[in-house]
Amino acid sequence: MATGENLYVDPSALLKLYLQEPESRAMAAWRARISGPLFITHHGRVELINAIGLAAFRGLINEKVFHDALAALDDDFEEGRYLQADLLWRATLKRAADLARLFTRTLGCRSLDVLHVASAVELELRLFVTFDERQRELARAVRLKVLVPA
Repeated sequence: MATGENLYVDPSALLKLYLQEPESRAMAAWRARISGPLFITHHGRVELINAIGLAAFRGLINEKVFHDALAALDDDFEEGRYLQADLLWRATLKRAADLARLFTRTLGCRSLDVLHVASAVELELRLFVTFDERQRELARAVRLKVLVPA
């Protein structure tokens, strides 16, 4: 069984724990089965906060849901359900550039997807959780084991 300490979860997958999205039920059930805290990078935390804000900006959620989602995210950090992962940025960005050079032209990866896969590699987390097909392909290309919550 996977534990939080040995996997990297794409923030767009984590977002499903805070906003109602098609895969939210699967993500919540999967998270309930995983023991321990999950690592989140600083940029992953920013991505989560920004995604919640974008949902409000786009009118997908109301003010109450916006504030509740941010409060729930803050609570998850305060209660130790997430651990802030520190990266060596030069190494991570170099790895991301190398991955982009090798794979983006054939896989069509977005910059943040490349950055998350590079982060997982740099943190030596061999299990990668995502719902994103291109990100799964990239993770597999660098020999990460991919998990899709179900």
